[in-house]
Amino acid sequence: MNKPLKIGIAGLGTVGAGTFKLLQTNSRVISERCGRSMEVTAVSASQRKKNRGIDLDGVTWFNDGAELAAQADVDVVVEVIGGAEGSARKTVEAALKRKLHVVTANKALLANHGVSLAKMAEEGGVSLAYEAAVAGGVPIIKALRESLASNSINRITGILNGTCNYILSTMRTTGRDFEDVLKEAQALGYAEADPTFDVDGVDAAHKLAILTSVAFGTTIDINAVHVEGIRNISTLDINYADEFGYRIKLLGLAERLPERTGGGIVQRVYPCLIRPEHPLASVEGVFNAVVAEGDFVGKSVYEGRGAGAGPTASAIVSDIMDIAAGRHAPVFGVPTGFLKALPSVPVERHVGEYYVRLLVVDRPGVFADIASAFRDEDVSMESVLQRGRNVNVNVNVVIITHETQESNLVRALKRLQANAALVEPPHMMRIENIEGA
Repeated sequence: MNKPLKIGIAGLGTVGAGTFKLLQTNSRVISERCGRSMEVTAVSASQRKKNRGIDLDGVTWFNDGAELAAQADVDVVVEVIGGAEGSARKTVEAALKRKLHVVTANKALLANHGVSLAKMAEEGGVSLAYEAAVAGGVPIIKALRESLASNSINRITGILNGTCNYILSTMRTTGRDFEDVLKEAQALGYAEADPTFDVDGVDAAHKLAILTSVAFGTTIDINAVHVEGIRNISTLDINYADEFGYRIKLLGLAERLPERTGGGIVQRVYPCLIRPEHPLASVEGVFNAVVAEGDFVGKSVYEGRGAGAGPTASAIVSDIMDIAAGRHAPVFGVPTGFLKALPSVPVERHVGEYYVRLLVVDRPGVFADIASAFRDEDVSMESVLQRGRNVNVNVNVVIITHETQESNLVRALKRLQANAALVEPPHMMRIENIEGA
């Protein structure tokens, strides 16, 4: 058997400690499956005396990840510090400069600097692996980069953030409001003390930008991702969606449009309505799932836990095992010189059906004003629901539109905002249908 693979873990939080435990607990099966034993010989973290439930005897300690990457006697650096800049970036760059293999769970770092880091890895002839950065324990990067490599991928649709999926699932099943469920998610450890990146869609956007690059062979462009979060989703919206036969999910969607329609890449993260028969509708709680659509394979669905020490550590160690076994693939599926910078398709060009909720004063002529604004902007209504019949009392008018271009609907809603009968700004969500669902 080959000499042991020496590993340095930069960051000993939940995921770093989980990776250490997995490497120790399953050391025999890991070495048998990749033909080489492994040992953690160096670690770094800011607090040395913290009890992490792991035995660090004989392991070299560093106070900083970049110091570990620059000095430790290791073959692989595992970066689980987090963040797009600072110590995480310095650690990865220092490791690649030394021509050390890198495994990371850092989606923000890759979404912002992935291409430049991939070039460094190519120049050094080493791996930059990141299965854990997207959907945790769901092996979607390997699937796209290896199993589906012979396919032309047309579309990626995914539930990419377990926090948001937990909140929306719980709101639907319990009838509780957003803030209440968010507090519960924080208490359970599903949401951070500052949940901004999760509930505002930023975390999902980072993951989608990475998936887009791997699926379509494009350079990563996080700024091209249209992002909306779930803060404005109410139990009213969830209940109305249910009445119309839909469920609300925060989805990340990436699609390569055909040249005949103008081409370009769609990258969007937003809450939307899907039918119960949609492959992602039954994905509940903290689970993640991705639907990949290829020209020969058709639809492939991948589901599993998207976060947590166990699933994330599983993905990290899987990447380490590939390195130990000598398995290597280009970072984003193709060499960086072949990555294309394709134009981004603005969300205003989106064509589809929409859900619209308007809180209005219930008085004669209001609905005529709504119908007029929709008619003048060429937006056709498929279904309308109104509750309440008391004059001068606020009521919700909920509309499902026929297929229309988003720019048309936006103009119609802007016209309505000038109407004194509107009590609050309109609430609008897209309806996403997947072909064959």
